[in-house]
Amino acid sequence: MPHTLLTPYQSQYVAWLLTRKAPGDTVESLASTLVDSQVDLNPHQVDAALFACRNPLSRGVLLADEVGLGKTIEAGLVISQRWAERRRRILIVVPANLRKQWHQELQDKFGLQGLILEAKSYNAIRKQGRIPFQTITGPVICSYQFAKSKSKDVKDIAWDLVVLDEAHRLRNVYKKGNVIAATLKDAFDHVHSKVLLTATPLQNSLLELYGLVSIIDDRVFGDLDSFRTQYTGTGREQGFGALRERLSSICKRTLRKQVQAYVSYTARKAIVQEFTPSAEEQELRRLVAEYLRRPNLQALPQSQRQLISLVLWKLLASSTHAIAGALATMSNRLQGVLDEAPVVDLTEALDEDYEALDELADEGGDEDAAGESEKPLALSQEERDALSSEIDELRHFKNLATNIRENAKGKALLTALDRAFSELDRLGAEKKAIIFTESKRTQEYLLGLLADTPYGDGIVLFNGTNNDARAQAIYKEWLKRHEGTDRISGSKTADTRAALVEHFKERGTIMIATEAGAEGINLQFCSLAINYDLPWNPQRIEQRIGRCHRYGQKFDVVVVNFVDRSNEADRRVYELLEQKFQLFDGVFGASDEVLGAIGSGVDFERRIADIYQNCRDTNEIRASFEQLQLDLSSEISEAMVKTRQALLENFDEQVQEKLRVSAEDSKSARSRYERMLMDLTRAELGDLASFDDEGFSLHRIPDGLAPESVSPGRYELPRRTGEAHLYRIGHPLAVLLAEQAKARKLDGAKLVFDYAAHGQKISTVETYRGKAGWLTVKLIEVKSLSESEQHLMVAASTADGAVLEEDDPVKLLRMPASQTQGGISAPESALLADVETRKTELLREINQRNLGYFEQEVQKLDAWADDLKLGLEQEIKEIDREIKDVRRTAATSPTLEEKLAHQKHQRELEAKRSKLRRELFARQDEVEEQRNGLISQLEEQLQQQVEERTLFTVEWELI
Repeated sequence: MPHTLLTPYQSQYVAWLLTRKAPGDTVESLASTLVDSQVDLNPHQVDAALFACRNPLSRGVLLADEVGLGKTIEAGLVISQRWAERRRRILIVVPANLRKQWHQELQDKFGLQGLILEAKSYNAIRKQGRIPFQTITGPVICSYQFAKSKSKDVKDIAWDLVVLDEAHRLRNVYKKGNVIAATLKDAFDHVHSKVLLTATPLQNSLLELYGLVSIIDDRVFGDLDSFRTQYTGTGREQGFGALRERLSSICKRTLRKQVQAYVSYTARKAIVQEFTPSAEEQELRRLVAEYLRRPNLQALPQSQRQLISLVLWKLLASSTHAIAGALATMSNRLQGVLDEAPVVDLTEALDEDYEALDELADEGGDEDAAGESEKPLALSQEERDALSSEIDELRHFKNLATNIRENAKGKALLTALDRAFSELDRLGAEKKAIIFTESKRTQEYLLGLLADTPYGDGIVLFNGTNNDARAQAIYKEWLKRHEGTDRISGSKTADTRAALVEHFKERGTIMIATEAGAEGINLQFCSLAINYDLPWNPQRIEQRIGRCHRYGQKFDVVVVNFVDRSNEADRRVYELLEQKFQLFDGVFGASDEVLGAIGSGVDFERRIADIYQNCRDTNEIRASFEQLQLDLSSEISEAMVKTRQALLENFDEQVQEKLRVSAEDSKSARSRYERMLMDLTRAELGDLASFDDEGFSLHRIPDGLAPESVSPGRYELPRRTGEAHLYRIGHPLAVLLAEQAKARKLDGAKLVFDYAAHGQKISTVETYRGKAGWLTVKLIEVKSLSESEQHLMVAASTADGAVLEEDDPVKLLRMPASQTQGGISAPESALLADVETRKTELLREINQRNLGYFEQEVQKLDAWADDLKLGLEQEIKEIDREIKDVRRTAATSPTLEEKLAHQKHQRELEAKRSKLRRELFARQDEVEEQRNGLISQLEEQLQQQVEERTLFTVEWELI
């Protein structure tokens, strides 16, 4: 009924359908999130979100899809669902380099404005007298290191949901000394809803699965010893069936090959551009390298030496402009020490150029140290002389760097651009390139280098601040273009980033981006990625290429890398990244196994920095890289790959069939709810708006809405043109209209349904043409398992007492209708009886479903209790074995003294066994008591509280 207004009765019914709390195991429970999300969802993502939301008794899940399948989107659906349910204390813990990406994805795709908490923002909130983690204007995003450092604050919050991205970092929590994992496990122990995301839940040992699952729920498995006994060691493969069963309710994994019907992948094609630095460049590199290798340096504070050295090695490889700036910063800082003036922290000064420094500091645990000023100390004459000498050296290096006018790598870039653009022509792709550098100074150098080339007019700079005149001009023009639309978020930072990406898409040829700037942007319209500076962290490279090589990319992506022929270490780094990690060629990039093996990637970078720092000749460099590669290989076990397949992966056919059903269900649910939302809006707004097939124009704001929350203008559903306000179920206007319809008091009336106007044949309803009767709609709310769910029950009967069966009453209510005065005095008894029958069946279904969840948890508790008992029994069995050994030895002992000694040892073992047996019984009783207590708690939650109310009862007639 596209253009027939709903009657007030139908409006109320639709308003409740759009806003009710549906059962967690149905696509309907995600319907408003599906409608509101500004992203085309794939069926495996909807399926994963349902898996995470399904069982209200579960303490969380592990979503372990392969790399590139959108685990962030899956978690975003869960976060949006909890947000819609007004369960809004949400914490997202991610690697430091993914904080901005998460912030952007939540804003762009789900309309959620997250808050990134790190040292600066945390302290700013504290100064305002507020408690940082209790700021609930949006989901809180922080790094692992930060969450660990503020674990006491984290533990004090009753979180509704905690999401842990790249959760394999915590997989060794069972090992002593893993401080971050142990601290976070303790901090989140009280949280009843956790989502762990990782493509590599199992890397080297089955015990890693034990570790990850224990972070979600300590009561899935017993203690570590019982897990080892059952599932590790030789001949344990037969236990995999039981282990797989126990993991099935907590872990979900989908493979890329299983979703190729829905997600198409293009390939990566690598181009290597070699170059040889000039004699002056090589001399500069040699001098600075020798300087950095010295044991004592005044310019580098000892506490930050490793961090700053790593950054300087990278800037040295970036460009003479980058290293010149760093050298000037260091000499100026030393001059401040010499002048006994307050000295700014060196990391803060370098951060202005090398924007990824905060990530390195954060991952290394130095976050809270950053930004502290050093107090001047009284210097001896000897110290002053040493400082002066080092300042002179640094200024000499800086002058050498400044006097080098041309960089060989810069000239090689011009050649590489011509080669790569020719390849794009051959592929039929648009002529666009993103060039990545790790330095803002190098970014400025590249802008100058390319300014006088044919690419000069189409250059866009993109970095962590975007405050240059060029970027601000693009931003102002973008604001004018999108005035009055929801493209403008109100956040200048986010809107500037959006403006630069749009400019690059529509008018640009080359974007020159720094590491920090390029986080969280999507460039699937660009298929050329150039690593002007090659990061040593494979995850960083994967992230860079992933800006272009992602869902929606139509062409193969060309990846260009530069290799310095004269530098053995640079060549070996490239070989390692290209051959071992396979980052630059193929369809999928780096494998799960390899990316998982390096953990955060920052430690890996530091290992490479150590090689640069400590190896002086070619043989030393070669040997060190070979050892690094060997260490990496030992961490990637073929046996563990097979084990992961056996435990975590389902048959392709099963998955593909399930995804096919999920695709159909989610697509129909989304389109149905979108249609209902527009029908409700049309009916409730009346002449305040004019409607067309794509949306509506709001002429006047309804009473009860603040002008700042809603403004007149064009409104469209998400994923339409975008040049309008995004209209969602959660939009303030939609919320007001739904509440208005739900609150309306409706007296009895007669609805005349027009079958012909519906325009589609519905055989079961057609038989009632020419008949009349009664129809009633009830709202039934059932509270159990700490959740509540709402059901709309529709029943109808004819005037002669025949009951409309199954979902025919709902189909009738969806027909175009007009309202008239009623004539029948009261509903038939047949209708009242049908209402009771439907209600009884509904409550039985809810009870059966919840009973299934209950039994799942009881089985988990039973297995947990059995595990704990098994651990105790194993110890007794071990003593039994020892006693038998002692008896055998005693029997063959040649002397009386030896026999007596063995018998004494036997008595001690038997006494120990007796004590353990008593302990076993006591411990078994204790475990059983715990189990029974937990089951009693579950049984209490299982009790149903039912509330019902009649929304309306009307007469009906079908013509």
